[in-house]
Amino acid sequence: MDLYAFILQNREILKVFYALFIILVCFLIVLKSHRIFKLSSYEGIRYFRNAFLFYGLAFFSRYLLSFLIYENVAFFLFEFFIVMAGFVLLYSLIWKKFEYSYSSLVNVKILVLYLFALVISVGDLLINNFYLMFLSQVIVFMSASIISYNNYLVHGKNKKFPRFYVAAMVLSLIVWILNALAVVVFAFDQAIIVNLYILNMLFFLLFLYGIIKASRG
Repeated sequence: MDLYAFILQNREILKVFYALFIILVCFLIVLKSHRIFKLSSYEGIRYFRNAFLFYGLAFFSRYLLSFLIYENVAFFLFEFFIVMAGFVLLYSLIWKKFEYSYSSLVNVKILVLYLFALVISVGDLLINNFYLMFLSQVIVFMSASIISYNNYLVHGKNKKFPRFYVAAMVLSLIVWILNALAVVVFAFDQAIIVNLYILNMLFFLLFLYGIIKASRG
């Protein structure tokens, strides 16, 4: 049996394992980045950690919580947390431009991001599509790719983690563009979706590898 055929025939079961895999990776990233923050007190790490907390909540909502609540509510929560994760990951690169906040989850700047994520999620719910999510995340990761590359040129040529950061941001940008094309142009073509799931896993694994290398100095 062809591998794609096997995956497509068992996609509902495999989706659960896919979600559990990403949730586990997010948990490890949150745990290790929290330890780095405790040792370094570097503010950007707090927001980096929170981004993957939101990613974990997004995949939990979409693929696990959906068995217990209405599917539309699960999709709404998934989109809200996914959009917030992207926003916060971008914020982790530009936090120095803003004043220090005691809480990285509840402060004025983050509340503005919550509001934008809510507006985007409600908007897509009303139009019954993901256009706003795709547009926002393509813009977010295009900006993050440029900023992280500039940071790498200025500060990180001799450091390992910035290289992984640039690679992961560019990979995520590619994934979001392909996601948009898969939905808007190719109408949820299942073979394309499977490849995107693989790219998504690579995105999270790349960050996990980077944070492990960073934690070892």
